Amino acid sequence: MLTTPEQEQIGKDNFNEVVGLTRRDFMKTAAAAGTGLGALYFGYSKLKGKPVRTAFIGTGDEGNVLINEHPTDYMDIVAIADLRPANQERTFTGSHPVARRGLNAVLGSKAQDVKVFDNHRDLLAAKDELGLEAVVIAVPLNQHAPVAIECLEAGLHVLCEKLMAQTVTDCKKMIRAAESRDLKLAVGHQRHYSVLYDNAAYLTKMGLLGDIKFIRAQWHRNNSFPNSDAWQKWDKSAKKDRELLEKMEKEGSLKDFGYDTARKLIDWRLYNSTGGGLMAELGSHQMDAASIFLGKVHPLAVQGYGGKNFFGMEGVGPESAWDDDRDIDDQIFVTFEFPGKTYEKNDRDVSVVTYSSMNTNRWEPYGEAVFGSRATLWMKTEKEALLYKEASKSSPGGVDQRIWVVDKQGAGPVLDSYETSAPSAAANTAQAGYGDKISRGYREEMEHWCYCIRENKNELRCNGHVAMADAIMALTANLAMKYKKRIEFQPEWFDAASDACPENDVTA
Repeated sequence: MLTTPEQEQIGKDNFNEVVGLTRRDFMKTAAAAGTGLGALYFGYSKLKGKPVRTAFIGTGDEGNVLINEHPTDYMDIVAIADLRPANQERTFTGSHPVARRGLNAVLGSKAQDVKVFDNHRDLLAAKDELGLEAVVIAVPLNQHAPVAIECLEAGLHVLCEKLMAQTVTDCKKMIRAAESRDLKLAVGHQRHYSVLYDNAAYLTKMGLLGDIKFIRAQWHRNNSFPNSDAWQKWDKSAKKDRELLEKMEKEGSLKDFGYDTARKLIDWRLYNSTGGGLMAELGSHQMDAASIFLGKVHPLAVQGYGGKNFFGMEGVGPESAWDDDRDIDDQIFVTFEFPGKTYEKNDRDVSVVTYSSMNTNRWEPYGEAVFGSRATLWMKTEKEALLYKEASKSSPGGVDQRIWVVDKQGAGPVLDSYETSAPSAAANTAQAGYGDKISRGYREEMEHWCYCIRENKNELRCNGHVAMADAIMALTANLAMKYKKRIEFQPEWFDAASDACPENDVTA
């Protein structure tokens, strides 16, 4: 989306304007609150009682992002577990001054009380001694379900990173394991706890964008330069990690934790046996967002193309790319069909969502563009929301026009445009309601999970059923690309009580 800085600022002001006017009282309350915005937006309160005693299983990049964001008023980190010594160390010392500061910085002197385990089974053996109540799981994808189920069977609440599991069959096993024990199973699709996305979803639900017939989502990167792919970590990983894991590989103990080789544990995102490719790791977030904007409906069908068009292809790209042995595709392009609001009466009412992810060009930032008949909403890098009105007979539109909300009696609010050089008081109120820093939702999802544990509430915004739907979209898209066919989604796939799953039905 090619816009000037001035046009982008207009888009941000427009979004704030509409939010500030349509949610006026709510945004004033948020602005006055100053803190605790997650509780205000998503309906949970300050924790009653002691923080939930929690352990983190898997302390790589994502695990340490969550540790960095963990809510100390709601959660007490009592232990960590990781197969890699370097991960254990950096959990305390930190590896990024902002995103992964480490426990020493986050907890201060209390960090010395956090116990360290070399694997999750040793951790579970000590759960009673630790007084453990819950675990956050951020291990490679192929171990989400096995580790989560072991923890649930041990009586622990679980927050598992996305994608929920490597198969839909495993998703259903996780749900059943949690519900049979009345335990809280949450999954880390953090957009469900993003204040920015919550307000954007509110506007789409009100119909201010009009009829949404198309959403374009993308996450493009350029890894065509030598050694630039962040998912290739083997050569950059700590020597002591490689030596220990290779020793475990030779002894056969590494297989006990789900990994054939040391390389596949460290570079797990590159292999089908351990990861889920670009669709699972990146696209699942954005298909989750698209579903939210369309009213959390399930898709009708998916088709697409995926290929290893760059890495490992001799004569293409830098020399380091020729010998790349990854399994996953490096370019994917998929098209989903979703039901429109009147689909049950008129099967031509279909909304299309496209998703693309590639490794050779990053011209546009990642995000989602929602194209409505009255306006376009652009969600940019989870940090900004921009809104632009479509032109109509009575008023102009486009990237240079500011927006006003007009209440049409009997028809609800609609958008109009006007000429001015500055946002109104309503837009300023909305901006104040967000605060200076836009949260991506990590802290809020952990807060609400802990709140639901303490209060025994079944109110998780991304529970196992919601997360399974996201997994079904991503994993079925992978099947559509693999078998080069259009696949129609079946209702029973989304039913946790049914054994029907796309990985079995599509290949039957």
